[in-house]
Amino acid sequence: MFVLLLLIVGVVLALVTGGFSSVMDPTSMGGDATMGAGSMILGLFYLAIFIPALAVQVRRFHDQDKSGWFVLLNFIPLVGGLIVFIFMCLDGTRGDNRFGPDPKMADHIGETFS
Repeated sequence: MFVLLLLIVGVVLALVTGGFSSVMDPTSMGGDATMGAGSMILGLFYLAIFIPALAVQVRRFHDQDKSGWFVLLNFIPLVGGLIVFIFMCLDGTRGDNRFGPDPKMADHIGETFS
């Protein structure tokens, strides 16, 4: 759900910031100052969500009883992102693991973790 929200916000920001430059000047091919400002806003958005997105990815690896260092697989050219994507789609470990209790189990709702 986190990634879906980020995708929706990113697309809306891209449409709003990039769309306004073409509406203001229909002859412009995107090389004006408003397009640069739109790119800057989009870049700042992705810079702001980098740490939370990284934390969500590490948490998903922990749900599968894997080390958070698996995030570094993203740096493998061409296939790294695909490997991480497949891991993110897999279901987590059923029951407790070394990183804590299963968040999907109703027994642990409202419990604090140390």
